[in-house]
Amino acid sequence: MHPAPAEEEIVPKKSVVDYKKSVSRRGVLAELYQAEVGTLAQLAKNLHSSVPSITNIVEELVEEKWVTTFGTAVGNHGRRPVLFGLNPQDKYILALDISTHDTKVLIMNMQREVIFRRDVLLGLEDSAEFTKSLLTVTQEVLHESGMQTADLVAIGISMPGLIHYQNGTNMTYRRINQEDKSLSTLISEQFGLPVYVINDTKATVLGEHRFGLARGKKHVLAINIDWGVGLGIILNGEIFQGAAGFAGELGHIQIDPDGELCHCGKVGCLDTITSARSLSRRVQRGLKEGRASKLSAYLDRIEEIDIEKVIEAALEGDAFAIDILFDVGTELGKGLSMAVHLFNPEIVIVDGIVVKADAFITNPIGQAINKYCLSDFRNELSIEISQLGERAKWVGIHIYVMDQLFATV
Repeated sequence: MHPAPAEEEIVPKKSVVDYKKSVSRRGVLAELYQAEVGTLAQLAKNLHSSVPSITNIVEELVEEKWVTTFGTAVGNHGRRPVLFGLNPQDKYILALDISTHDTKVLIMNMQREVIFRRDVLLGLEDSAEFTKSLLTVTQEVLHESGMQTADLVAIGISMPGLIHYQNGTNMTYRRINQEDKSLSTLISEQFGLPVYVINDTKATVLGEHRFGLARGKKHVLAINIDWGVGLGIILNGEIFQGAAGFAGELGHIQIDPDGELCHCGKVGCLDTITSARSLSRRVQRGLKEGRASKLSAYLDRIEEIDIEKVIEAALEGDAFAIDILFDVGTELGKGLSMAVHLFNPEIVIVDGIVVKADAFITNPIGQAINKYCLSDFRNELSIEISQLGERAKWVGIHIYVMDQLFATV
């Protein structure tokens, strides 16, 4: 005897209409976010909807101050259609760009423009004290900017570490959470705003993919070389998260089994050879051993030697600094060659503090990839320095926040 068929769920007509309208609203906002401006006819065409339907939605979004007019389109005969775009003067996002060196507090409008910025010497530490300081600093900077929390629609955070993409918890810096509350929850409670957290390298590759060198490309690797080494991955046009959001930790593949102890507890990670921190240590060690270099002028205050000073020396022709950057680029190329074989990208974008070294870092990366990759993987592959620079990360934070918001508007 067969079981009786389950009764088909009846969805009220009103809820279906509301759902379709919600989808259309999200579509209009997402389209204007990417295209920056558009006419009603363009929006209707791109969203496969009717002009009257799109007109009603845009009028609602204008009333809610999400959207505003931007003049009229050029080149049209007769009456020129009105251009619409996201409102840059009403709703804002607070972005926290956190690194182990400092924290940048930014206020950005809907057009991804930074309208206020403060750099604070507050580096990420695995402690509850960091969280307290961050809350205080954020409140102070917000007050300094003249903004009110009512002017903000959300807060976006990028930081290094393993960020669980479903709940935004940093699994590497666990002590920044307090009493079973994540950092994002603590900030959300203080400011009464939604808070979204993304790994710094994933924010970078997101920015590059939507508005940088990777725009329009389907398969991308973005290596972020800063105080650590991270890898952002775009596969089939989407950011690759992995099961929990941890994909891309290139800095923790083992390169030297007999190498230095990494802060992660493993030995010989790529981070121990190629990060900005390790590069500074290598230079300091070389100078103490007597290597000839312009950087010897810092011997009596050797801890002041950072990557920017090393790059400056290399650009001035210092052989020791050039050799160090070449070694770093070569090791990065070795590590990247593994990722190239795994993901077969169209482009590798180099980002982070070492981009100022330009060819001193990209040339050895390219040579190492040529040496360690199969030729068929190299034929269509380009290696480029980011044109967005540090803005790639900020744009990525903005994109991530807006994507989450558009899902609820």
